[in-house]
Amino acid sequence: MAIELDFPDIRAAVARLCAGYGGGYWRALDAGRHYPTEFVRALTAAGYLSVLIPEEYGGSGLPLGAACAVLEEIHRSGGNGGACHAQMYTMGTLLRHGSDEQKQRFLPDIAAGRLRLQAFGVTEPTSGTDTSRIRTTAVRDGDDFVVNGQKVFISRTEHSDLMVLLVRTAPRADSGRPTDGMSVLLVDMREALGNGLTIRPIDTMMNHATTELYFDNLRVPGANLIGREGQGFNCILDGMNAERILIAAECIGDARWFTAKSSTYASEREVFGRPIGANQGVQFPIARAHIQTEAAALMVRQAADLYDAGKPAGAEANMAKLLASEASWAAAEACIQTHGGYGFAAEYDVERKFRETRLYQVAPISTNLILSFVATRELGLPKSF
Repeated sequence: MAIELDFPDIRAAVARLCAGYGGGYWRALDAGRHYPTEFVRALTAAGYLSVLIPEEYGGSGLPLGAACAVLEEIHRSGGNGGACHAQMYTMGTLLRHGSDEQKQRFLPDIAAGRLRLQAFGVTEPTSGTDTSRIRTTAVRDGDDFVVNGQKVFISRTEHSDLMVLLVRTAPRADSGRPTDGMSVLLVDMREALGNGLTIRPIDTMMNHATTELYFDNLRVPGANLIGREGQGFNCILDGMNAERILIAAECIGDARWFTAKSSTYASEREVFGRPIGANQGVQFPIARAHIQTEAAALMVRQAADLYDAGKPAGAEANMAKLLASEASWAAAEACIQTHGGYGFAAEYDVERKFRETRLYQVAPISTNLILSFVATRELGLPKSF
């Protein structure tokens, strides 16, 4: 029996919603590189993208574990939550570090679906995951910040109204620690686009609506500063940890989709007069992937529980993301091998999900960087960089 996170009612309701958006829907979007607007609207209308927003602002006020349940079920159904998951993990920054005025100004409209907060602007071409070396700057000018620089692999910017943006407000060399001197701004992209913000789509292996951004003297009101100036890295960490836990939940959903698909096909497909699933060479990779998945699911649950309790969850978030992404990839490998040639046929959806789940060993943080983090922070080993 699968070990699942809590919130069975939410899971059942999300599964019912996703049943209306089957493989044909996602295949058509993938072929045309289109954004799943209809699906995201349905999730918004049902209140699933506002589960983390407190009730006083129009949300459900539920813990991160509930958001994990939503995203896992989307992926378990054969869909993809990448089109909308940022609205959940950006709450880690806005809810924990935003001012009361900012919450009053933005959260009710986000909860109601009138505003979309779907973009998280951190990664840059020259720094990658070495966040302390970002070069995008924001300089005070009267009541505004003036932003200049570039971001890359920032998803959903063409489908979002707001973006959480990490910038440097003080040079790295002038800061006490490498992560000091960074600040977080909430950018209204409806006003910014064409007024200092340029968005260029990036064609990638999967349909992920990712882009690169160029900032040329973009003015952002000082009132949109989240948290304290120069202390933005600490603010962004809450969003990053939430992101890793939520994406780990998506990987669990992918893994369970692959394993169910493999098991069904292996039981039905007959070669040499018997189901191929009777062969241990077919059984064992599927069974091993299932075991990996259930172990990873426990780590995801632990990370979410720590996060919801307000306790340090960085190590657990990273470990959950590593274990879950590797479990989903193992399940994907078993699934495509089980299907043989049919695994590469678009109509089976295996090749699409295969491409989609591969991303999560690279983003939002690579497996090697997680290993380095655990080695140095948890085990006390010497730093290599």
